Amino acid sequence: MRAMVLHQQKQPLVFEQVPKPIPKEDELLIKVHTCGVCRTDLHILDGDLIATKLPLILGHEIVGTVEQVGNDVLEFKLKDRVGVPWVASTCGKCAHCLENQENLCEEGQFTGYTCNGGFAEYVVCKAGYAIALPPHISDEHAAPLMCAGLIGYRAYRLANPKKTLGIYGFGAAAHILTQIAAFEGKEVYAFTRAGDHKKQLFARKLGAVWAGDSDNPPPALLDAIIIFAPVGDLVPKALKQLKKGGRCVCGGIHMSAIPGFPYSDLWGEKSIQSVTNLTRKDAQDFFAVIKQFPIQTEVIVYPLEQANAALDALRRGKQEGAVILKIIPQKS
Repeated sequence: MRAMVLHQQKQPLVFEQVPKPIPKEDELLIKVHTCGVCRTDLHILDGDLIATKLPLILGHEIVGTVEQVGNDVLEFKLKDRVGVPWVASTCGKCAHCLENQENLCEEGQFTGYTCNGGFAEYVVCKAGYAIALPPHISDEHAAPLMCAGLIGYRAYRLANPKKTLGIYGFGAAAHILTQIAAFEGKEVYAFTRAGDHKKQLFARKLGAVWAGDSDNPPPALLDAIIIFAPVGDLVPKALKQLKKGGRCVCGGIHMSAIPGFPYSDLWGEKSIQSVTNLTRKDAQDFFAVIKQFPIQTEVIVYPLEQANAALDALRRGKQEGAVILKIIPQKS
């Protein structure tokens, strides 16, 4: 099969022909239609996250159809359309798994990080972790839901804003989450890079009541703030914009160092919380919510062979919405 392969961190992916994976008894072989390009892919490529497996196929926002079903699989059949998320498997036995915290599993495996992902024509996935997708969302628009949507939704529930929610870093996750929060009657305040008026206009179009530079304060203090940008400097800034009892949720898997700040900015029972992975229940709850209104994902599509260009586009951060790869079948 065709794949874009990471052989060495901080080096471009290599387009290669590699062996098609063979599913085990509890796995599905999935023909990949689309795969979102996530900032986590960038963190792995750039060496912010240590790659424990090389060579590696990145990609964990996968949409495709089932091409082969393992002998022990009962949940899916051939030609079912499924999504493959970041969490590839958990042990089911550790204290975290037994306490409904499988996102914290000590032996968790992760798609496109500890096992091969979707920057390829095919991927294998444990059937118990695949997600049945609603038919009304296209392959292109479903891909960013598999991580940007799911992680964004988990961050949103951890933030738990009463009325007002600030979002720093208006990329793929933020543009999905803004629509959910607005649908649920929350006021969204979007913070972008200084002078990025195009992103600010985009945020307001999606339902934000205010959008401005991250260096500027919003017109009122906020109940909660989610930071999707991997920039530690934003944490002290966010704390200044929170009401007493407010929560600052860091939504990324990696963030630069958080600088020191006065205790007075944290005082008043404000809190800082990270988001770690996701659970299968997060997926169930997320897809139940987005069935209630016509969520729109903005996508920029690249062919598989241009994965390096797609990663560069994400690194520059100029796109509105999500970057995805589309695996176009080869002509026979």
